[in-house]
Amino acid sequence: MGCLKRWALPLTILVFFLAACATPAPTPTPVPPTPTPVPPTPTPTPVPPTPTPTPTPAPKKIVVATDATWPPAEFIDEKTKEIVGFDIDLMKAIAKEVGLEVEFKNVAWDGIFAGLEAGEYDAIISSVTITDERKQKYNFSDPYFNAGQLIAVRIDNQDIKGPADLKGKVAGAQIGTTGAFEIQKIEGAKLKEYDTVDLAFMDLMEGRIDAVVADSPLVMAFVAKYPDKIKWVGKPFTEEYYGIVVKKGNKELLDLINKGLKAVKEKGILDELMKKWYGAK
Repeated sequence: MGCLKRWALPLTILVFFLAACATPAPTPTPVPPTPTPVPPTPTPTPVPPTPTPTPTPAPKKIVVATDATWPPAEFIDEKTKEIVGFDIDLMKAIAKEVGLEVEFKNVAWDGIFAGLEAGEYDAIISSVTITDERKQKYNFSDPYFNAGQLIAVRIDNQDIKGPADLKGKVAGAQIGTTGAFEIQKIEGAKLKEYDTVDLAFMDLMEGRIDAVVADSPLVMAFVAKYPDKIKWVGKPFTEEYYGIVVKKGNKELLDLINKGLKAVKEKGILDELMKKWYGAK
């Protein structure tokens, strides 16, 4: 018993010493949990932006001059006071084919070309005969009408049967027209010019002049209107063509007009207008 007590203290010290010297057990490194796989977020398909509707451009507007004293090609309707006629319908049809908006302006013949040069309008459609002289100053569309010069006389006239018979006679024509030019070429013929062709026909019916020279469709129209007073004689003694006039250098408009005119011819619209206004078959 006494012996046991004597060794108890040293044993206790030894136990503590050994415990202090013993290598501590390593602390286990915690293993991170295996992450749950997350599926990748799909890249959204890009949606193209909704295009803004392009507004339909308004038709280009052109101003077209005409001398509305030349029935049935261009004249003032007595009831509506609007400009009507073959040329007017034709220009409207051409404009429609190429998406143009057209406004007509009534201009006296003696100033109609000067107004084009001054930029007061874009084109002229007024039974304008295509001539070499005019082509030097202006651009013409493709021809749309063949109209030679024809002579009108009073219903009782038996002397005048052709151009040569105008020698020594007074023949009327509108100023600056092909009819006036042709009268000047006839030896011995006396030219009387008028601001409008209807004044020439009035003078003819009143006996103040002997004849009127004008484009054949115009002469025929006046004769049809006054069959008991005037008549035409012979046949057209020239071969002439009408064209639409634009200013030199305006190729864009000239091309559009020719494009529209071609379509009007191909679709038979020109023939329909000829029948409507001139009774042509």
